[in-house]
This record gives sequence, structure tokens and C-alpha cells, in this order.
Amino acid sequence: MKTFRTIAAAASITLCLLSPAAADVVTDWNEKAVTAASRTPGQTPVFQARNIAMVHLAMFDAINAIEPRYTPYRVQLQAPASTSREAAASAAAHYLITRLFPSQAKDADAALAAALAAVPEGPAKAQGVQLGEKVAATLLEERNTDGANTPDTYRPHGAVGAYVPTILPASWNGGMMKPFAIKSGNQFRPGAPVALNSAQWAKDYNEVKRMGAKAGSARSPEQTDIAKFWEQTGAGSYNQLVQQVAAAKNLSLLDNARLYAQVYLATADAGIAIFDAKYHYNFWRPLTAIRNGDQDGNDATERDAGWEPFIPTPMHPEYPCAHCIFQSAAATVLNTYFGDALPTATMTSPTAPGVKRSFSKLSDYTAEIVNARIYDGVHYRFSGEVGVEMGRKIGEYVMQNHLKPLR
Repeated sequence: MKTFRTIAAAASITLCLLSPAAADVVTDWNEKAVTAASRTPGQTPVFQARNIAMVHLAMFDAINAIEPRYTPYRVQLQAPASTSREAAASAAAHYLITRLFPSQAKDADAALAAALAAVPEGPAKAQGVQLGEKVAATLLEERNTDGANTPDTYRPHGAVGAYVPTILPASWNGGMMKPFAIKSGNQFRPGAPVALNSAQWAKDYNEVKRMGAKAGSARSPEQTDIAKFWEQTGAGSYNQLVQQVAAAKNLSLLDNARLYAQVYLATADAGIAIFDAKYHYNFWRPLTAIRNGDQDGNDATERDAGWEPFIPTPMHPEYPCAHCIFQSAAATVLNTYFGDALPTATMTSPTAPGVKRSFSKLSDYTAEIVNARIYDGVHYRFSGEVGVEMGRKIGEYVMQNHLKPLR
């Protein structure tokens, strides 16, 4: 069984090889932050998004201080217009990467040296470095008390004296973090999962049982490729799309910084919101439900005692779908900027070598995520649709309330 760390490390290599040529210093440091996150142990998707968001917000606030066209995220400083934007962004990103991903400090140090070597010596460069580090330090100080280090005190469920599996679930404390943009982790918490005695439950139960089985499924070869493709986790699963769209639009440095900052504001808060909801409802995965199909009170859900999902089931509750909210949040930010239609973006995945998935509409991208997690055998359709809706609401909230134009 592949670990998250193995998958994420491979994703960072694939991303670096196949992403478009870096358009500017923001894009350069985006790749470095995603790679550093994927190579750092313990960086689950929710913590990846949190840390990369900090890097992008610092770069945005630093550049916006020199060229003030938008409301800052947190740090409202004044800087001479002559201050080097490249030096400011590089210093901000480096400051946070070396502290959030200390095992990657050597590579970050080398990247900073290379970035600053391209900036002429003088007051503009020195002012940029000072500005970037000051902004980054302020953001880091604020997030040091955001709850990311809450101890894992998850209490396993079970009758006294009865054995239960002893691997602790993942990201139990993810929903306890202070959000970046939304008011609270439960601001967009959805209603409860569908009732087990409902026709909708039976329909979605039987769909994942049929399409998501490890053996004897009804998947086509392409659907199996899609299932394997979206086994990938973490920032690499949406960052490739953002990079390609941003590069195709040829944005200014500040506007590119704003786009990435808003994407990661939305995805960081999507991670917090999804784990708030998951552990609030504690809903069973298909593996559990299908092997206990005779206990749900629904005559239309037949038990299969030996059923297994196509991929290993993630170690956290089912409802709602985490992939779906992450991808939908990122897609909503892009949609607000550019509309549903895209310059065709082609993505790769470390979990499906040789497979490529291309998208010319953001709506097709989010729809495929929902289907993929059914084909994987780890989610129900209603859970995917709810996740997409949560991501849309969070993305819209970010765009309506943060980093807004001053005029």
C-alpha cells in the first residue's frame, strides 16, 4: 500500500517535469513550495494547503505593499514604488518555506540565492528583502496559534473490551484549525448525509458497490484509469491546473500573486471545512456499509460480506468527499476570474503513470472528481456532490471578501 508521503513525493517530481515554464517569481516559488510540502513527512492535504497558503499570502501582501491595488490579506505596510518586487516575493517565500518545511531549507536557500542574484544590487533589492521577511514573519506569528498543533486525542469507538482497528484516523484535528478566510470551520457545514432508509441511499450504495469494487466491477478501462488517476492526494492534484491556466492568461506579477493567494485561501479553508464536517458526522465508508448492508434497515441494499474497494480506503470518515471540496474550491476561484471554459489543461498523476487527463471546462474537471471517487470505491455520489457545493461556496466567499480591488 502506497503511503501519502510516497504518492506526494512522486507528485512533486511529476509536477516539476510537466508544469509550464515559470512565468515569474510567484510561479517559481509556487513550485518550490508545493515540492517542499510534498517532500516533508506528515504533510497531509489539509496541512499542505495551510502551509502553501501562508507562502502565497506573504508574497501577495509583500508585492501589494509596493504596488497597492488590492486590500491586503493581513499585513498593510508601505514601501517605496522602487522596491524590488522580485526580491520581496522571494524573501517572503523563502522565510516561510524554511520554517514550515525545515527539512527542505537547503534547497530553499539555494533558490533564494539564485533569485536574488538576478536582482541588481542596491537599495531596491535590500528594501525588497526586508519587506518580504517582515510580512512573512507577521503571518507566521499569527498562524502559530491557529490550532495546527492541536494534539491528536481522537477517541476510538467501540464496546468496552472489544477490539477495534488500532490505526488512528487521519487529520482528526484538521477541522479545528482557525480558517484563513471563512468565519469558522463549520460556516459551510452541510446537512446530514442521506437517510439510510431512503431511496437515494440505496441508489448511491448500489452504484459504488457496482462501480467501485476491486474485483468484478462494471468500470470500463477508461473509468479504471480515472479511478487510479485521482488516487493522488495533496496540492499537486489541483496545482497543475492552476499553473497551466495562470500561465496561459499571462497575468501581471501582482495579479498572478493574487490569483494563487486566492486559490490557496480557498483550498486551505476547504481542508478545514471538510474535516470539521467529516468528524462531525462520522459517516461510514462503502467498505463498512457494504459489508454491513443487512444492518442499515433498507431492503434495497444487499450485503456483500467480501466486498473490497478498488483503492485502499482513506483513514478518515466518508462524508463529505475531500477531493471534491479541494478541487471545487480551486475551480471556483478560476471560474470567477476566467469563466468555465479553459485553455485546455493536461494533467498527470503519480498514481497512474502514463495516463493524462485533459480538461477544457472547469465543470468537467469537478464532475470527473465525483465520478473518480465512486470508481475508487471510497465515496458515494451524494457525498461528492455535497463536497463540490461546499467548495463552490468557500471559493465564492473568498472572492467576495478577500484581496478585493481598492477601486
